[in-house]
Amino acid sequence: MQRLKTRPQFQAVLAGSTLARTDHFALHCCALQSVPQAPQGDAAPLFPVDGVWLGAMLPKRWAKRAVTRNAIKRQIYQVSTEMESSLAPRAHVVRLRAGFDRTRFISASSDALKAAVRTELRQLFDRAQAAAAARTGSPQVQA
Repeated sequence: MQRLKTRPQFQAVLAGSTLARTDHFALHCCALQSVPQAPQGDAAPLFPVDGVWLGAMLPKRWAKRAVTRNAIKRQIYQVSTEMESSLAPRAHVVRLRAGFDRTRFISASSDALKAAVRTELRQLFDRAQAAAAARTGSPQVQA
């Protein structure tokens, strides 16, 4: 799995479709072939390698402390690595769209927050897999 690193990569994926949503996360994706490549005079193409690309976007608006953003990003990359086989060879961005309640999750490194994030991320990837299966008309594969 490749990670998105540049602003144009994130912009290209966010301009694509939204595959799935949960209470706190949204999964955006775009086909690698549908992204316009950089002009000939510019540097390398946006996605030089075929396969699964993933990025995480956590605005300060929804996770004010850096320690919280970093803990959630680690969970995103860990769960996505586990679910990589169910992802299509496209570019994906997991975006935090609502904050976690700081009165319920006081510490960013608490096991309760990590468990809640992992559970919701698995739901997000399961919904994305179901949506992709519905689009192609193929039966959903159970993991």
